[in-house]
Amino acid sequence: MKLFLDTSVLLAAAGSSKGASRFVFAQAEAQRWRLLTSPYCVEETNRNVRKLGSEAASYWRASLLPQLTLVPVELTYDQVLVFPKTKDRPVLLSALGAEADMLLTLDEADFQKVIGSQVYGLAVRSPGEFVIKQREAGHI
Repeated sequence: MKLFLDTSVLLAAAGSSKGASRFVFAQAEAQRWRLLTSPYCVEETNRNVRKLGSEAASYWRASLLPQLTLVPVELTYDQVLVFPKTKDRPVLLSALGAEADMLLTLDEADFQKVIGSQVYGLAVRSPGEFVIKQREAGHI
């Protein structure tokens, strides 16, 4: 399964060892989840991870970043897409362009409340929702 992780998930995984975002990283190899993100999200994470402290910044660089597969930043899509948040549009378009199965985000206001739980076959979930569904299905 290809999971596209946005900046909010990357920062949460760096900053907390107990959350669902970190759990996704911890289980990725065993569950055969391919963790995708874009250089856009990596740069945004690099700019903000220092605010979480030096331990989070170190963990991000040493443990999380190496697990990610970078996909190209997409700025256009071949189908109609109405998405008002300019700064988040490259995230959604990159996830669609990478043919991810799911976009994981903690930014409900800008993603889930605007586009719902799916757009053009791409599911949009929080890491917590994703983990709960995986447990309910007996996958983890």
